[in-house]
Amino acid sequence: MIERYTRPAMGAIWTEENRYGKWLAVELAVCEAWARLGKIPKSSLRTIKAKAGFSVDRIEAIEKVVKHDIVAFLTSVAEKVGPDSRYIHLGLTSYDVVDTALSLLIKESLERILADLRAFRGIVKRQALKYRKTVCIGRTHGIHAEPVTFGFKLLVWYEEVGRHIARLESALRTISVGRISGSVGTYIHLDPRVEVMALRSLKLAPVKVSTQVLQRDRHAEVLSALALLATSIEKFAVEIRHLQRTEVLEVEEPFTKGQKGSSSMPHKKNPVRSERISGLARLVRANAQVGLENVLLWHERDISHSSAERVVFPDAFITTDFLLADAADIVRSWVVHPDRMAANLGATRGLIFSQSVLLALTTKGLTREEAYQVVQRNSLKAWNEGLDFRALVTADPDVRRVLGKKDLDRCFSVGPYLDKIDYIFERVFRHES
Repeated sequence: MIERYTRPAMGAIWTEENRYGKWLAVELAVCEAWARLGKIPKSSLRTIKAKAGFSVDRIEAIEKVVKHDIVAFLTSVAEKVGPDSRYIHLGLTSYDVVDTALSLLIKESLERILADLRAFRGIVKRQALKYRKTVCIGRTHGIHAEPVTFGFKLLVWYEEVGRHIARLESALRTISVGRISGSVGTYIHLDPRVEVMALRSLKLAPVKVSTQVLQRDRHAEVLSALALLATSIEKFAVEIRHLQRTEVLEVEEPFTKGQKGSSSMPHKKNPVRSERISGLARLVRANAQVGLENVLLWHERDISHSSAERVVFPDAFITTDFLLADAADIVRSWVVHPDRMAANLGATRGLIFSQSVLLALTTKGLTREEAYQVVQRNSLKAWNEGLDFRALVTADPDVRRVLGKKDLDRCFSVGPYLDKIDYIFERVFRHES
């Protein structure tokens, strides 16, 4: 991912330096396991642990000749260790190292995403509670429907983020595994105890069975979980983009001191960060598709997944990390306009209370079909001619015959729309500590 969208901590995980560092950690863990089993002299293990290292530049130079990154890595390490390097990579195949190290990189990245996602959920919760009773219009199909509260909108986000936390935790468990079982997974040149001991020291579990590689449904699960998360964050961003429209203006992204919205129009305050989230989320979803394609390897392994994974995992994690941080800052610092929310409630001149009138008429004895016809007749007249809906129904003989002023006052009151808000909030937060 380009530097513009790379935050330092996540970017550091996916550097070549850290990747080779994880390779070395796997090799050293295997050496320690072999030493415990008496296969490597303890003096040789001490030498390996003291001298083992690598140079990224040297690895790259060697790889240009040998055309194999693990061989280049091992050669670089051997140059530093000396004769005892013959004990490094004992009985292993390349993907014992590469796949186990990739699990470590993904695990480290997922733990960082999860920490930030939990923090983001906390931000959303605080905002939901703050605006719990701030009434705004609910929209279906983009059209005014009935009143909700802004806090209720955010409560939906909060619950959705909770599901993403659960998905990522599941993906973390799925990928917190390694394999040290040789060229086709049958331990032909290895003692299975080496795998158990080495992976325990790396805080990974051994898979029950593998080929030359870990099966890529695990990796596809991780990328799919990231894609789902990015998609929900884009969903939130799209809502913000709509609410910031000039005609709506219920919520605005933070606009910082010195910020410019347009090179030509000084008045512009655009939802550029939310729009950027929409663009970046597309990349994360595209990476998930690559992950699904990578499941389809030939026999015990082919290399078709390898080149793609060098791109999609760094990009997916770095991009998700960036857009999540952007979303958290937007929600933390946005500008909310309750006055505009109140004004927009009245934009349709009472039409949002049509269902209340419909139900009141049925309560008074009209059939649903009769009541619907009466209410729709007045609704369409109000909509088409820009008239006040309450005035129309108050004057309608079919309504006046059954509904009095107190009945209509109840129909056109926002209060009843808030009656169950506390119940919904309590249900969401009931089991939280």
